[in-house]
Amino acid sequence: MLIVHTISYSICILTSAYLSLITLIIIFIFHNHHFLMRRLLKSFVSTTHHCLLLHSSSYNHSKNVKFFLPNRLTWVRNMATGRTVVGPTNKNKIVVVMGATGSGKSKLSIDLATRFFPNSEIINSDKIQVSKGLDITTNKISVSERRGVVHHLLGEFSSEFSPSDFRSVASNRIADIGNRNKLPLIVGGSNSFIYGLLSNRFEPGFDVFDESNPVQCVSKELRYNCCFIWVDVLTPVLNQYLYKRVDEMMKSGMYEELEEFFEKNGFSGSNSAGRHSGLRKAIGVPEMERYFEKYRNCTVEEKCRLYEEAAREIKENTRQLAEKQIWKIKRLREAGWDLQRVDATEAFTAAMMPENGKIPATEVASIWEKQVVKPSVKIVKSFLLE
Repeated sequence: MLIVHTISYSICILTSAYLSLITLIIIFIFHNHHFLMRRLLKSFVSTTHHCLLLHSSSYNHSKNVKFFLPNRLTWVRNMATGRTVVGPTNKNKIVVVMGATGSGKSKLSIDLATRFFPNSEIINSDKIQVSKGLDITTNKISVSERRGVVHHLLGEFSSEFSPSDFRSVASNRIADIGNRNKLPLIVGGSNSFIYGLLSNRFEPGFDVFDESNPVQCVSKELRYNCCFIWVDVLTPVLNQYLYKRVDEMMKSGMYEELEEFFEKNGFSGSNSAGRHSGLRKAIGVPEMERYFEKYRNCTVEEKCRLYEEAAREIKENTRQLAEKQIWKIKRLREAGWDLQRVDATEAFTAAMMPENGKIPATEVASIWEKQVVKPSVKIVKSFLLE
């Protein structure tokens, strides 16, 4: 009998010690080894509709993060935090940053991808920027400005690229990004590309943005679960910025880039089709082509006049492009697309103050942060956690 009691007592002690050890291991893993904790939890979590509440030192202690689990649990990277957690897959979720040319789409997308959603990859949706070459003229974001964020469909193609082409290629890139548990950011001003990619009832050859077609032609059925951020700037302020940007681009190498382009590729001449294909239809190319065709045999005064005329045309055509893009965005919104407008006017106004009343760069950055970045982050986080 004594032996039985001794054995029972020993078993109790061993069990207690074992449980204590397991508890210490769990606490240690929970606070220090996030990956191992995931593996441990995975063996215990069943595929039910329960809500898993995670709260550890790895997360912000001021906020519990809830993940609502579907029938089939998936280990995914939480797009809002960058953490890998048990939760519903976000593979069909994409964020679309849209707006007129020059409205700050690229800047915002880099802010989102580098500071708040570091597992993001950007897919360019500008129909001119998909083409190789003329990086300054087409205003492609530079390698340094990308700050390490992966960009797709930026300067990748040499031939014509239609909305149908974009739908096919971009869909494959979205699938690849989603399969790697990353967040696709669609960024660009070509609304025909955005519509071609996202519309469930896309008809190649039918232009839903033709003013003669009723707004009811625009499909509201989308292929993905989308979060739309429309970066907008009031027209007078945007126009002022666009004019200034053309001057800055010319001073930053656009003139030399176009001069080299025409020396290498020649002029389109009377071939009107050539003027409206590939890079030749980019704003800046046809306007400066007329200048370079004539300037060699001109006086200095005539060269200045031709240059100013070309620059003025570039500014006017850029203004008209922005106007058309905004009209198309409003048409999508009127058709029922849930576009959430973020107003960047104050930030642009501050950045363009004249020298005598110039606002410090730190203050301009603070306005951009408050008026554009923070509202956008709130929108995206809410979308990813819903």
